[in-house]
Amino acid sequence: RSFALPVWSGPGCPPAEERPAAVTAALARARTAVMLSLRRSAPLARSVARRVAGPCAAASARSLSSAPSARPENVGILAMDVYFPQRCVAQKDLEVADGVSEGKYRIGLGQERMAFVGDREDVNSICMSAVSNLLTKFNIDPDQVGRLEVGTETIIDKSKSTKTHIMELMGSNSNIEGVTCINACYGGTASILNSIAWIESSAWDGRYAIVVAGDIAVYAPGPARPTGGCGAVAMLIGPDAPLPFSTQRHSHAEHCWDFYKPEMHSEYPAVDGHLSNTVYLRSVDVCYNNLLDKMAPKGSVDTFDYMCFHSPYNKLVVKSVGRLLYNDFVRTPTGAKPELTEALSQWHPDSVAPSTTYADRGLDSALKKISAAVYKEKCAPSAALSKELGNSYTGALWVNLVSLVSNIGAGLVGKNVFMFSYGSGSVATAFAVHPRTPSSQQNPQFTCEAIAETIDLQNRLAARTELSPDEFSAALLLRETSHGAAPYVPTESVDTVVPGAYYIDEINSSHHRVYMQKPVEEVDERASATS
Repeated sequence: RSFALPVWSGPGCPPAEERPAAVTAALARARTAVMLSLRRSAPLARSVARRVAGPCAAASARSLSSAPSARPENVGILAMDVYFPQRCVAQKDLEVADGVSEGKYRIGLGQERMAFVGDREDVNSICMSAVSNLLTKFNIDPDQVGRLEVGTETIIDKSKSTKTHIMELMGSNSNIEGVTCINACYGGTASILNSIAWIESSAWDGRYAIVVAGDIAVYAPGPARPTGGCGAVAMLIGPDAPLPFSTQRHSHAEHCWDFYKPEMHSEYPAVDGHLSNTVYLRSVDVCYNNLLDKMAPKGSVDTFDYMCFHSPYNKLVVKSVGRLLYNDFVRTPTGAKPELTEALSQWHPDSVAPSTTYADRGLDSALKKISAAVYKEKCAPSAALSKELGNSYTGALWVNLVSLVSNIGAGLVGKNVFMFSYGSGSVATAFAVHPRTPSSQQNPQFTCEAIAETIDLQNRLAARTELSPDEFSAALLLRETSHGAAPYVPTESVDTVVPGAYYIDEINSSHHRVYMQKPVEEVDERASATS
């Protein structure tokens, strides 16, 4: 494997302080290459190390390659980035346009804005944009990628996967495993767990995995429409990660008809909202309790410093935090914190079965009060971005992790993050992420702080264009009327697309979709400095 790195030649390596910065970087990258990509072949490791970094790295190669092959450790997210459209609509404006009471969407749903796209973007383009951002911003060579997996439920072809479209970004590298995973909002989590299992297996060849989770959530006109949204998150997966996953996790799957998409001619789902909320909260109960039994049998909400939940809308996340406190009380009703015992005594599990409490408004009210401080401290930093974008289905949990990393940055190191993923139908998993500082041999871009700086979330959110409810409705009507059309040339202007993002140029009579990348505009530095 070749690396475009400067060559250091000579009788030996000088002290670090006397080396040019480029050479120091070359040595670090060579060590990482040997460790990650070439550790099963000692001769090849030594050869490549000599070629890209000189005799001192070759010595490192000898020591690394002579060590026994070990299972990769701290496998998780090395880098990540999020893509969202540049257009959004304010929930307060939708309240007025829909003629509902003030606060119904902002307080009742807990949402602030909703991202949306028209006919210029589809699930393939938003996932391509997210992966392109990841590769470009973190300087990832496509040849270093050995697995690419996609989680989405936005289906525009019953056979050809979104993964195959993203292969357009991989250059000459066709040796890439993985496909698209589908199960409502759970596909992104399934893709990550598959990728982690690949890296930890004997089949791993030392290359990275990329997972992208993204969707366009749209609903027919009515009460569910304000719960839509759009977004995609691309993640680089590998060992020695700043965001490694716990080895303990717990899943819960059951058969139910809470949310599904039986009509292939339409993007709109069939939804049983009350059932969906019940199954979601039941899954929270089962996964949280069993994860604690595995990780910390005497643990509680205090076991975790932060929390990320799948977020169809924020009010359900708020309820979920309250539900964790309720489960703490149910687990040890006689040893619970005094404030829990005082507030929840009438719902003692000996007198009220937990399975009957999912629609109990009295319990909801009590939990909302006692969980407010916990939500603010542990969950609000992760929930902020979903409140701005809306529901991104498979991307929702990972959008929340992006939000947490962006808001806390290096402060996450050493903390314990509870993660809950849910997909209707239904499948759910709870696990933990343990942020850490990677080894000195790891790419310096792969840290929580560097990820936060690279994503630059607040500036990107501020650069969005907020449109009216009428313009929002027109865009969704355009999607509805053009869905499945071929041949078709999008009617919206390319100006609606973020610079650097991919968009649909045309769909021909054979339903072949042609994508283009919008150029990134050149910026006059002098003009920028002046303004």
